[in-house]
Amino acid sequence: MRERIRQWWNPGRLQQVGTRPDYRFSLANERTFLAWLRTGLALIAGGLAIAQFLPPLPLAHLREAIAVTLLLLGGAVALHAVDRWVRTERAIRLGTELPPSRFPALLALVVAVGALVLIAATLLRLGGNR
Repeated sequence: MRERIRQWWNPGRLQQVGTRPDYRFSLANERTFLAWLRTGLALIAGGLAIAQFLPPLPLAHLREAIAVTLLLLGGAVALHAVDRWVRTERAIRLGTELPPSRFPALLALVVAVGALVLIAATLLRLGGNR
């Protein structure tokens, strides 16, 4: 794990692995990295928006729990982005299979569960206003 994290900070070392790929593959990998980073930033922005602008929900501290979850998830996505970029670039340079990842499925599951929690909180709030 330490070696993988070291590769995040030394891309020149990554260029010494394998052979130089077609630049289009490296640029596509970089665009994917940037897309993951945008996703992480969107989750962080959503967490901040919920913490600042969402009125209190019927369950105590639910708003804060959702905000903190989104902030943590955004940070995890950013870390995943750089790790995925390094592992994919290495696989491209070595001509091996791209590394598998369960992270997209995990992210989708967490977002779906979060949506269900917000739906339930909204329905509770609407029921309490009657």
